[in-house]
Amino acid sequence: MMAYMSSDAPDIDRMPRGGFDASFLDRLLETGRRASGTLDWTDWFFKNHQRFAAIALDLVADVPDPRILELAAGSGGVSRQLLTNHPSAQVTVSEVDAESVARIAAGDLGSHPRAQVRQLDPTAIDAADGSYDLALSTLSLHHLPPAQAARVFAEGTRVANTLLIIDLPRPPAPLHLMGLATMLPAAILLPFVQDGVISSLRSYSPSALRSLARHADPSIEVELRSGLNLPQIVIARSAH
Repeated sequence: MMAYMSSDAPDIDRMPRGGFDASFLDRLLETGRRASGTLDWTDWFFKNHQRFAAIALDLVADVPDPRILELAAGSGGVSRQLLTNHPSAQVTVSEVDAESVARIAAGDLGSHPRAQVRQLDPTAIDAADGSYDLALSTLSLHHLPPAQAARVFAEGTRVANTLLIIDLPRPPAPLHLMGLATMLPAAILLPFVQDGVISSLRSYSPSALRSLARHADPSIEVELRSGLNLPQIVIARSAH
């Protein structure tokens, strides 16, 4: 197991979601509340499963029979799409909660010949180094406090050649505030919009993501991608 140490270690739990260099306004745009989990519906509505699977498979395009681990898989939608889109991918579908694992195993993924359903903690993955070509985490990192989020970087880059994290973007504070202002009226009536507001207040900025990776292991190399119509995409690899 790698050591979870860096120059940020003493402060990582107190790091704002906007990063150590976050502005005063950005530091105010945070919440300790948890979303209720209605974002599965929005995943379906916005076809996130298809988009996320395409991003993942692009990273293993040169691997004939990729071994992919999905962390915090939820209902398993992305894993299902990976298996549909790639004829020989081997996918491990994992969740930390035993009831969720049982529910996934009882469905089509549980009987799929190229899928394995496992109970795994993304902060302490029970797998050997280099077991997978790709580890994948979608729309879940923001649920974790900084110290645990850093462990996802450490563990994901340990067990897989590449770690792909896809999560909600955190725009600069003035744009973030404007976006929240447009969402708040609908959030009063629509639970999934309220979940979106809460999740956006918990999302990590690019600066924070770099600090998380550095805290996990200074040798982790991070590539960040984002855009107006893109989620926040993190591609991390260990130099070890």
